Amino acid sequence: MRLNQCHNFHDFRTLAQKRLPSPIFNYIDGAADDETTYRHNTEAFERCDLVPNVLTGVEDIDMSVTVMGQKLDMPIYCSPTALQRLFHHDGELAVAAAADKFGTMFGVSSLGTTSIAEVRKKFKNPQVYQFYFHKDRGLNKAMMESAKEAGVDVMMLTVDSITGGNRERDLRTGFSIPFRLTLGGLVQFAIKPMWGINYVTHESFKLPQLDEHVDMSGGAISIGKYFTEMLDPSMTWDDVAEMVKLWDGQFCLKGIMSVEDAKKAVDIGCTGIILSNHGGRQLDGSRSPFDQLAEIVDAVGDKIDVIMDSGIQRGTHVLKALSLGAKAVGGGRFYLFPLAAAGQPGVERALMLMRAEIERGMKLMGCSSVDQLSRSILRFR
Repeated sequence: MRLNQCHNFHDFRTLAQKRLPSPIFNYIDGAADDETTYRHNTEAFERCDLVPNVLTGVEDIDMSVTVMGQKLDMPIYCSPTALQRLFHHDGELAVAAAADKFGTMFGVSSLGTTSIAEVRKKFKNPQVYQFYFHKDRGLNKAMMESAKEAGVDVMMLTVDSITGGNRERDLRTGFSIPFRLTLGGLVQFAIKPMWGINYVTHESFKLPQLDEHVDMSGGAISIGKYFTEMLDPSMTWDDVAEMVKLWDGQFCLKGIMSVEDAKKAVDIGCTGIILSNHGGRQLDGSRSPFDQLAEIVDAVGDKIDVIMDSGIQRGTHVLKALSLGAKAVGGGRFYLFPLAAAGQPGVERALMLMRAEIERGMKLMGCSSVDQLSRSILRFR
């Protein structure tokens, strides 16, 4: 299969699987425990039907949205994800370039493989910095100051990852940073030599957001060790309120799932919340964000920008979320598989197909702008 033969999420996933060594593919594709939540995230959209209106005059479509003060040309953005240069040697720079071309937002993770400052210098489209709350309060403050100096638009604190999820696929293959692979994992790298050639012939792998704060001697720390030893499970709402005040700008919490927590986010001055279960990678058995969306929008949607991610694979999924009241949606795997398959051209094709699906869906629904999408065009089974 070639890139131009990829027409949907599943095609990109298939091509990525062909090109990546199995341990790396399964790091993207895998989730926690039995992966029940991972499957339910997308299945939730299948229980919701669209009810189109016809003859409404929809020759011109405006799918732009404004979320957390950022104007986006399309209502889906590239959520921050870790370790992108493991999937393709251009990593975050490829994603940022594609997002810039399509006028949408992208993000860099604190476990990103390109520095937020480098990406910000090259691209001016809205940029999110996703970070975790560390036991070292000085590290938290330093990372926020670095983001401010780099010109980051939105601070995104992930709150559902105070410890790592039980990702059994990674345990089976021995996936970690640095690699401590099982025999089966080593064999998988041997039969995909092009990945290894690209890995060793391009810039060395690093985690620049953490380089100055973490002892990297002997290689990067394992992801499991990072979550177990560095992140602070005692984080409270008071800690987050202090960070919101220190940042003094657009600040969102990623991983909110309850109405109670959504209200607390409003109370401490957040400007956005992202309904997310981390793509099913943390707490298996948790509710899907789409199923929880209406309840939270009804509770706080007039006070804070409500966004959702997890499970987005189609333009119609985006339209259903917007119709329930989401201001925008984020996605990870929807661009990570294309990144792994073909780098920047892959991400561009994924965004092009997503934009075309959203535009076609809006026309068929009889809606010429996002503000015409509402619950009146949805029915739940």
